[in-house]
Amino acid sequence: MTEQWTDISAADEVPEEDVIGVQAEGKDLALYSVEGQVYATDNICTHGHARLCDGFLEGYEIECPLHQGKFDIRDGKPLCEPVVEAIRSYPVKIENGRVFVDLG
Repeated sequence: MTEQWTDISAADEVPEEDVIGVQAEGKDLALYSVEGQVYATDNICTHGHARLCDGFLEGYEIECPLHQGKFDIRDGKPLCEPVVEAIRSYPVKIENGRVFVDLG
């Protein structure tokens, strides 16, 4: 699979220890900043149609605002019921103060 790096956001627009929602190339993404590292996942919960950027971030866990299922933002894996299906996570790089996500 080829890399498809897309400029998503200014790095300083992703608040530390928080999550924001962004749109890129027709995808609804969530960007997280934890301990100085930026992570990206799909923004829609796989259990219910809720935006994860409206959820609660604690460490590397995002909690869905609808049914309180949790995902690991580093790899998208579900951490507790009711979620059982992972969300997609994306590689991220920071260059010149910009966040790039590999959507390939």
